[in-house]
Amino acid sequence: MQPTTGRTPSTTGRTPWTSRGTSVPPIADAVDIAPAIGMPGAPPTSAEGLRQRIAEMELRLRDRPDDPGAAILLADALLRQARATNDGRAAHAAGEALGAVLKENPGQYDALRLLAAVHLSRHQFTDARDLARRARDQRPDDAWNYGVIGDALLELGEYDDAFDAFKTMVSLRPGADAYARVSYARELQGDLTGALKIMQMAADATTSHDLEAKAWYTAHIGELYLQLGKLSEAEREYRRAAFLFPDYPHAMVGIGKVRAARADHEGALQIFLAQLNRAPSLDLAARIGDIHSARGNSCEAERYYQLAEDLAGPPAAQTEAALALFLADRDRKLGDSMRIAQTVARTRHDIFTEDALAWTLYKNGRLDEAFAVSQRALRTGTQDQKIRQHAAAIRRRLTSSW
Repeated sequence: MQPTTGRTPSTTGRTPWTSRGTSVPPIADAVDIAPAIGMPGAPPTSAEGLRQRIAEMELRLRDRPDDPGAAILLADALLRQARATNDGRAAHAAGEALGAVLKENPGQYDALRLLAAVHLSRHQFTDARDLARRARDQRPDDAWNYGVIGDALLELGEYDDAFDAFKTMVSLRPGADAYARVSYARELQGDLTGALKIMQMAADATTSHDLEAKAWYTAHIGELYLQLGKLSEAEREYRRAAFLFPDYPHAMVGIGKVRAARADHEGALQIFLAQLNRAPSLDLAARIGDIHSARGNSCEAERYYQLAEDLAGPPAAQTEAALALFLADRDRKLGDSMRIAQTVARTRHDIFTEDALAWTLYKNGRLDEAFAVSQRALRTGTQDQKIRQHAAAIRRRLTSSW
């Protein structure tokens, strides 16, 4: 999610969803956007509230192991904790709790709908879509299901169907969850100003009862300002998010990105290192390596680049294009980078996967294929800076070879 200039027309052959007669409703009561995690009547979601709820539900389940309500509330809290801490183990535990409920009662609706969100958080997008559709078939008037369906379809690159799902969600229950999805739809189509306005609606519509969600929306407002090149506004929103939910990783990493954009390498490094220690990831290790590289410290840069590869796991096990893009951007293991992107692109056709595929093809000298794929990555009208820069570089190289 980065910024920039003019809008590329959609090549889908359909009018952009935001123009198909769907206006955003008046203000009422999100990634990879924020799935609406939460069960009706769940307790507040401060950091302490989440810890207390997890402890209470675990205690309740020790006394009554067959209590589906406790298992579902535990899973809800764990899933929120996973998003609040970037700890995938919490999402895994949430899935296990819900799986136990569904083993006893395969049609248990609340467990089914929440398990779809667990699959989404674990990037199991086909499973998330299929489970959410099962839940929708049980209760077609539940807006939640359309949000999860749309989220999964976005990640699979099925944009028109995803936008239609969000349209249904808005019509059933206008509120913060729906506004966040509409905002991301606008963002994907290059309307960053519209996306910013609607994400602000989502944040404004969220009360102090759900501080984690409010922090997520606020941090994403910061992300949109960062894409627009408005660093002061971006930092302000990231700091607001960190105040709402202390040490919120999305907010803290955002502050680090602002510092890096201002060439405050030491300040950015401190934040990224702290976050890496809390929740190690390829992205953070790569950012730290890039800072060391920019400062001329090639040995430290290489140490963190190798850590990034180690955290991602072996090339054959990749289900995301992040490692492929990391390798291609830094001219590392270019053959592996292309093979990873090709494998991921067999099942995912979103613009970010296609950008990674185009860039790895380009780095491996396959210019004609790279150009064709790069044009598909532009099809939504995205203003994502990296996607557009890659497409421009591929076009320049191709035309210079004619």
